[in-house]
This record gives sequence, structure tokens and C-alpha cells, in this order.
Amino acid sequence: MAIKKGTFVRVVREKLESSVEATASDTRFPPYIFKTQGEILDIRDDYALVKFGQVPTPNIWLQIAQLEEFK
Repeated sequence: MAIKKGTFVRVVREKLESSVEATASDTRFPPYIFKTQGEILDIRDDYALVKFGQVPTPNIWLQIAQLEEFK
């Protein structure tokens, strides 16, 4: 299934940790992005705006390639 607006996703740890974005910020990623479901709110080019509703955190932009459907 293609990732689109409204899809529930989680972050793939291996893809995020080896990304350019990871080298530009703190690499201590919060565990909830890998374990809980996030919802795609918007998509622009190769990036998706993801909202993780389990905890009160800001929405974040991530590469679509770093996400997989939450099962």
C-alpha cells in the first residue's frame, strides 16, 4: 500500500539513523516514533508531516522512505 495522507505509520529505525537528517540533529530519537502509530497529515515531495498522538509532541517532517505502514 502506498503511503498517503491519513495513513498510519511508524518510523523505520535503520533508515532514520543512517539518514542525512540524523547527522544534522540529536541522534537520541524518542522511542515512541518507532513503537507507536503516527498519522500522515500532509505530503510534500518526498516528505510527510507525521503526528504522533500517543504523546503531546510537535508534528514532524520525515522522509517517506523512512516510514512504513503501522500494523
